[in-house]
Amino acid sequence: MPHRYTLLKHIHSPADLRRLPEEDYPQLAAEVREFLLESVSSTGGHLAAGLGTVELTIALHAVFNTPHDRLVWDIGHQAYPHKILTGRREAMHSLRQQDGLSGFLSREESEYDAFGAGHSSTSISAALGIAVAAKQAGSGRKSVAIIGDGAMTAGMAFEALNNAGDQECDLLVVLNDNEMSISPNRGALHNHLSRLLSGRMYTGIRQSSKLALHRLPGAQHFLRRWEEHLKGMVMPGTLFEELGFNYIGPIDGHDLPTLMSTLRNMHKLAGPNFLHVVTRKGMGYDPAEQDPCVYHGVTPFDRATGKQKGSPVNSKTYTQVFSDWLCDMAGTDKQLAGITPAMCEGSGMVDFAKSFTDRYFDVGIAEQHALTFAGGMACEGMKPVVAIYSTFLQRAYDQLIHDIALQNLDVTFAIDRAGLVGADGATHAGVFDLSFLRCVPNMLVMAPANEQECRQMLTTAYQYKGPAAVRYPRGSGPGTATDDSLDTLPIGKAVITREGSRIAILAFGSRHAAAQEAGDTTDATVVNMRFVKPLDTDMIMAIAAGHELLVTVEENVLQGGAGSAVNEVLHANNAQNRVINLGIPDAFIEHGDHGQQLSACGLDTAGILDAIRSAAISTAPASASLPPGEQLNG
Repeated sequence: MPHRYTLLKHIHSPADLRRLPEEDYPQLAAEVREFLLESVSSTGGHLAAGLGTVELTIALHAVFNTPHDRLVWDIGHQAYPHKILTGRREAMHSLRQQDGLSGFLSREESEYDAFGAGHSSTSISAALGIAVAAKQAGSGRKSVAIIGDGAMTAGMAFEALNNAGDQECDLLVVLNDNEMSISPNRGALHNHLSRLLSGRMYTGIRQSSKLALHRLPGAQHFLRRWEEHLKGMVMPGTLFEELGFNYIGPIDGHDLPTLMSTLRNMHKLAGPNFLHVVTRKGMGYDPAEQDPCVYHGVTPFDRATGKQKGSPVNSKTYTQVFSDWLCDMAGTDKQLAGITPAMCEGSGMVDFAKSFTDRYFDVGIAEQHALTFAGGMACEGMKPVVAIYSTFLQRAYDQLIHDIALQNLDVTFAIDRAGLVGADGATHAGVFDLSFLRCVPNMLVMAPANEQECRQMLTTAYQYKGPAAVRYPRGSGPGTATDDSLDTLPIGKAVITREGSRIAILAFGSRHAAAQEAGDTTDATVVNMRFVKPLDTDMIMAIAAGHELLVTVEENVLQGGAGSAVNEVLHANNAQNRVINLGIPDAFIEHGDHGQQLSACGLDTAGILDAIRSAAISTAPASASLPPGEQLNG
């Protein structure tokens, strides 16, 4: 480790941190921030949020006896300093790489990660569960939820707060607020009041007053209202007080002495407590402070200039294809509305938001609301397009079924990040959507093989009178040029892209290019299936009649996926073909390079060829065919 890390090099666990003199903490914070910059500039990952939580992380580990006391970080974007201070500093160079550290929280990775998280707004619920368990066990364990980065916009967070305020257990919720700032002329006052309100004298007066007045008619109500109004004059805590929390804050999250003294005081308080901490996203690195959105998640970058080192692409990403289509379609239809659950940039809605401001709706991290909101629009004749990641659509499955499909409402789903997602790993993999979508009545489900087909499918979905989904992968496709047309595809019709013999590869979506290469090597027929629901059953049976071996390929889990749908068709028609289904196995695929993930699952060209060779089709007599409905799972 470079000599400039004079304190950090001795920190191998929070116990080492707690042995440091408190006056050394500011220097330690500077070293952690520098190490974080050095590390993430090399590996890529989430940067701005972590830069803002350095002092908060140090203070939490200094005051609380971790890992006995539980720190539950929301998502993981803000937890890189936590990783650095909990024995993983030397492994940070492996962040988000195969067999390396996760970019999120993982119970398997460290005993200091009390609860695994990759999706937002789960921390309060989990920390409350931990607090209740600690109370039942009489362990004296403290439970702390650190939530921020917009996660408080989710209904789940308020559901947890509502429940926590009614529980008699020790829970501290820390709101890491990195969107607002404390003006200098008010910062000292806020910090002073927070120390006062969290201290023994105020708490003692508060409790003794309640005891003295609890027998007097109406006195308790008066005392509670007086206390709320007094605090409400200088701090925005009334909402949390109404939910049953003792609210403290806001305090400056970069002021270590204030953080330490406030947390020490709050450590002694029983019941549900709420600390409002204000931090600056990107703190200490000017490019990230000036544009925290750009530096929220980064590829490796040049420290001096801040320029990210993304590899050049030869074609549009699927996200860009959607972005162009959305603006083009909005220009032709004033009924179109675009909806996203806090993923404007990631889902490609920036241009639409600028050009069609009155028809753009970012509902926050509230996937359930996003879908029912879209359903309400559709009831009144609007044409909502919901742009959502596959992994986040999982969070609104009931709304998909009950509020949209059951009523056959005209909602278009543009499902980004379908399939494996590389460095983001298992928490963000979109590998279940084909399985959970195709079983829902009224749904139209499509998977494009290339960029132009993606555009055509989006138009097809939009023109379809009912719920329709287009699922497409992260990043670029095979490089097919797109035009400006708004053409549709014939619904439920597949196309043969290569004529061959004996072997047929039925490819769904992103795996078509690999299937085509495998077809060239084995002289196999290749079919671009296009539609998962409805399936082109006529094509499947025609292919089955002329080929001995059928291979289905999809970037989705095998169970219940597109391959299973093909098996159902063959079984229903008593087909005698041998079948190999290739897809994601029954396991969570960890983070790593996307190509490595595909290879491990046998979904690249080499994997398809290996599966075909293992079937020994060239030597197996026709009579050796498997009975109807049986298959070889790749």
